[in-house]
Amino acid sequence: MRPMLGIFYKLCSVVNFILMASVIKATAAHVPPGEAVFFRSFFAMPVIVVWLIMRRELRTGLKASAPIGHVWRGVVGTMAMGLGFAGLGYLPLPEVTAIGYAAPLLTVIFAAMFLGEDVRLFRISAVVLGLIGVLIVLSPRLTVAPGAGDDLAAFGAMLVLGGAVFAALAQVFVRKLVLQETTAAIVFYFSLTATLLSFATLPFGWVVPSPKEAGLLILAGLLGGVGQILLTSSYREADASVVAPFDYASMLFALAIGYWVFDEVPTLTMLTGAAIVVTAGVLIIWRERRLGLERAKQRRAMTPQG
Repeated sequence: MRPMLGIFYKLCSVVNFILMASVIKATAAHVPPGEAVFFRSFFAMPVIVVWLIMRRELRTGLKASAPIGHVWRGVVGTMAMGLGFAGLGYLPLPEVTAIGYAAPLLTVIFAAMFLGEDVRLFRISAVVLGLIGVLIVLSPRLTVAPGAGDDLAAFGAMLVLGGAVFAALAQVFVRKLVLQETTAAIVFYFSLTATLLSFATLPFGWVVPSPKEAGLLILAGLLGGVGQILLTSSYREADASVVAPFDYASMLFALAIGYWVFDEVPTLTMLTGAAIVVTAGVLIIWRERRLGLERAKQRRAMTPQG
């Protein structure tokens, strides 16, 4: 275990995913989200395959023991990606990032509902705190006063929140898949499934991207593939509880890119809500680490000595 290297890989993956979202946002005015999903997924697969070849894990890495599980994970994951990409066309990048932080909070709830995981008062309280933060971020978009709010922005906020719900469901499927599948297989077959499912949006209108847009969309796929590899590598080098908090560095990068590239100035309401959500997420990660240490102690105590 090399925790500093794991943290480095994690931060690099966060940068890749924020850059990917920025590239998608730059094309969102002309390119439909379903088409963006195709480019993001299709051009990620060669990166993953080359990585597996370099590691000499191509044959074992792509072996699938639970194909139906990959399909379901692919369906909900593609919905999450498509809704998130659609929301980027309506909202500032930092706001999309902040609302997306609802996904790990909702994962705690769904894991208790569908996987029977034990969720006690501390984590429930942290989830409630985090969801209050999400509501604060959303509050300017959900005004009911006539003419007081931007209807398109409200629609975009609902798209991103829906994407967070599907992303949380996808994590539940991933938690089941990791018990019998390799990480490489989960990542590759998700990209494959998302590529195929993206064709279902053809009737809703794809466009011929300009050379610049095509280049950006291909870049989004490559960034997504590299980001996935860096994310996987970070968890190889350090415990999840060590690297997971660095997910929230994405807000810093989103704020910087939003300001310098898209001229997006964050509001105090958005920053306040995001800070509350980040605090709740870190509390959940800290609690998970404490529970993991306690379980490890119990296992050692039960192991026969001698």
